[in-house]
Amino acid sequence: MSTPHTYISTGPFLPSKSHLSTVFSTHFTKGIQVQRGKLLSWPELLLEWMGHEDGGVICMSCSPNGYHIVTGRSDGGIRIWDAETGPALSKCLEGHTDRVWSVAYSPDGQHVISGSSDKTIRIWNAETGFAVGKPLKGHTYLVGSVAYSPDGRYIVSGSSDHTIRIWNAETGSAFGGPLEGHTDRVVSVAYSPDGRHIISGSGDYTIRIWNAETGSAVGRPLEGHTDCVRSVAYSPDGWHIVSGSFDHTIRIWNAETGSAVGRPLEGHTNWVRSVAYSPNGQHIISGSNDHTIRIWNAETGFAAGGPLEGHTGSVWSATYSPNGRHIISGSDDKTIRIWNAETVCAAGRPLEGHTDYVWSVVYSPDGRYIVSGSSDNTVRIWDAETGSAVGRPGAHRFGLFSCLLS
Repeated sequence: MSTPHTYISTGPFLPSKSHLSTVFSTHFTKGIQVQRGKLLSWPELLLEWMGHEDGGVICMSCSPNGYHIVTGRSDGGIRIWDAETGPALSKCLEGHTDRVWSVAYSPDGQHVISGSSDKTIRIWNAETGFAVGKPLKGHTYLVGSVAYSPDGRYIVSGSSDHTIRIWNAETGSAFGGPLEGHTDRVVSVAYSPDGRHIISGSGDYTIRIWNAETGSAVGRPLEGHTDCVRSVAYSPDGWHIVSGSFDHTIRIWNAETGSAVGRPLEGHTNWVRSVAYSPNGQHIISGSNDHTIRIWNAETGFAAGGPLEGHTGSVWSATYSPNGRHIISGSDDKTIRIWNAETVCAAGRPLEGHTDYVWSVVYSPDGRYIVSGSSDNTVRIWDAETGSAVGRPGAHRFGLFSCLLS
């Protein structure tokens, strides 16, 4: 192993406030002096991806190992990107004939699935970019949400045809008939952590629980919301379900009995677009059109402090970092914000630079990076490790509506 050393010739070009510069600059005072254009610090914006010129980016998902990111666009194209260096790893994955609303990686990271307005789901080889088999057909209207089972053997899809379908991930064949019961579009689907159940949120104001093996409904629909159920999620232990609705409320449900746990979580004054559990299951966050994020005690249902205020537009996406210490949010005020989940304060200044709505934000699985998607049609990666002001975000050419972290 060679002795650690510093290339002195690079010193003058280091940002003035970088760690290397502050440590070594006093030791090497002679040499080249940079007169103009020297940075004060390393830029926190790591990458800006361009390559969706022909269609807006609507959805994205990180691979389980955090090395790759897949994006789906409004013209039906899909791309896989290197999360560290930025370049697209393959040609555009083309096959859909209309916009792609949802993408997700398989748990082993070998495949990608996509749901489209062309009424189909497609399976792709994540390494080669080639389609695996024929498109999965059966829905009669756009497919707005797709997800893998935890073991990767099955795929679930939710559609505006009011149904959910389960598919064999290896053969692409339908696993039983459609799961029918909703009377309006299905906008969100998710598997339970043990893979035994599926939940769905719908424009009919209800959540339904389904037996993932038989496809039969488990109990009666979960009723209580008075408007579209936009987001649903299981708690990490699978015992509870959280739902966010356009009726301005969040509700917690017993996943076994389907009964409401306590009263609705009230405080938002406009649509709730996003809900998520903290990694330890002790808290819930919600993002709303009222420009705020709220943190809730998952056991008591009480607000854990005041709302996180700072955005000047609707909050479309909010999620926890993998270690639960931070929260990120994306808004149609064109910014991303990072919040300290313990102090409920902003961690640095907003990430500014997007030129249109920020629809979706997600952490990489290792928590080191943040990915944002916007209506200005770019995909950008940010350094999430500094703990101080986290640089300037990038831009999307069209809308990126959804990020998924598998």
